[in-house]
Amino acid sequence: MDNRREAIRGVAGCMVAAAGGAAGMLAWAPYGRHGIFGGFEGESEWNVLLLGLPVMTLGGITAGLALFALVQGKWRQALGAAALLAAIAGFGVAFDVLEGPPLSCGPGC
Repeated sequence: MDNRREAIRGVAGCMVAAAGGAAGMLAWAPYGRHGIFGGFEGESEWNVLLLGLPVMTLGGITAGLALFALVQGKWRQALGAAALLAAIAGFGVAFDVLEGPPLSCGPGC
């Protein structure tokens, strides 16, 4: 009976990770659309795809796993996942992974 409970918990963890990854991709989608397919004068910013998508997807997966660990009462695992999430967010901010194409508004700006 204990093996069955562990299997169910493992499947639930995988489902939470998949849902977190999907949520990260959905959160990235508006940035990807504007960064790749349309910008100022058709200029594309490929860092939105090459860095932004993996950062948002990994961030969603990590957030889901941190929440799953909290629900299970595993505080150390949740704290480790939260630290990893902070590192991913720091990487995203440092490299400005969701930056779209540069906007040029002319001499009056």
